Amino acid sequence: MTRPAIPFIDLATQQKRIRAKVDAAVARVLDHGQYILGPEVAQLEAEMAAFSGVKHAIACSNGTDALTLCLMARGVGPGDVVLCPSFTFASTAEVVAQLGATPFFVDIEEGSFNLSPASLRAALDHAREIGMKVVGLISVDLFGQPADYDSLEPIVEEAGIWLLCDAAQGYGGVYKNRKVGTIGDFTTTSFFPAKPLGCYGDGGAIYTNDDDTAALLRSLLFHGKGSDRYDNVRIGMNGRLDTIQAAILIEKLALFPEEIVSRNAVADRYENGLSNVLTTPRIAEGSTSVWAQYCVRAPGKNRGAILAKLAEAGVPTAVYYPKPLHQQTAYRDFPTAPNGLPMSEEVAQDIFALPMHPYLDASTQDYIIDQVAEAVRAA
Repeated sequence: MTRPAIPFIDLATQQKRIRAKVDAAVARVLDHGQYILGPEVAQLEAEMAAFSGVKHAIACSNGTDALTLCLMARGVGPGDVVLCPSFTFASTAEVVAQLGATPFFVDIEEGSFNLSPASLRAALDHAREIGMKVVGLISVDLFGQPADYDSLEPIVEEAGIWLLCDAAQGYGGVYKNRKVGTIGDFTTTSFFPAKPLGCYGDGGAIYTNDDDTAALLRSLLFHGKGSDRYDNVRIGMNGRLDTIQAAILIEKLALFPEEIVSRNAVADRYENGLSNVLTTPRIAEGSTSVWAQYCVRAPGKNRGAILAKLAEAGVPTAVYYPKPLHQQTAYRDFPTAPNGLPMSEEVAQDIFALPMHPYLDASTQDYIIDQVAEAVRAA
């Protein structure tokens, strides 16, 4: 008997659960016809703010634009340096370079894949020594786990720079009783469809507790408008979230707490089944991950052979990320922490991701675990 295809991320099952509600929500938007900044956008923002325990949730066009808007709100431009990890998706550094500023790459910690406080300190010291103007830090809550903010925040405060938390993969997580969205000067997220909370197109959001910052961000995402939409008081961008996507996200947000619990159950089963075979991810005490990806490492093994064998067995995989940003063509001339980024480079050689979503049933996951164990032993 042929085993049914195993989805890497199962959006279809979720859609079946909420299809009637989504259809009704989209129909309401079609009926009222307010496709841009309709009432669903304000409703979504209120519900996200309540979910996150933050004063302001500002919906926008996508996660990359969310980062850009935050940098624009801080006036980032040529001559400024923004620190960020190299082991992340390109958007984290891309937004810095697009504004004419300089991304300065920092290494990660081995167990969490998040920013290394020691590497951050070294990068700051080095930047000061060579006369660079460091203005901010973009941390990343990679694969769904919040970064080590108890260690990062004192460094940021001592340096007198701002902190932007890139939670494109981490929205819904908790760091020592602090919800993602309440940490740093801003937090951003992405609603790309494959994210733990995703829409059916592009979308993003920014979270802040500062009233003036929130007002500035709302102006910037609407072409820099003032009190009148045709009196633009600053240079902005078109960063608004479509009403239809907001309507869909309202329905998906209602499921999100339950799905976070299910994602953690999936992660626990992987940990129990694979921790003696592979290097499994380490979650900091007091933190909750939303498991945007479940990434493991196979040090000393042939990753290509493992992935090929899993493909033969019908187990889909992905590699996040095969090349750190500081080694990529567009970013390799930007500065890095003085001792290099050895952990980013090492992890990139042996990391790979397994299927992760809240609808991964135990029997299918048992099959995946068995196939992974067999593939690793054979590699």
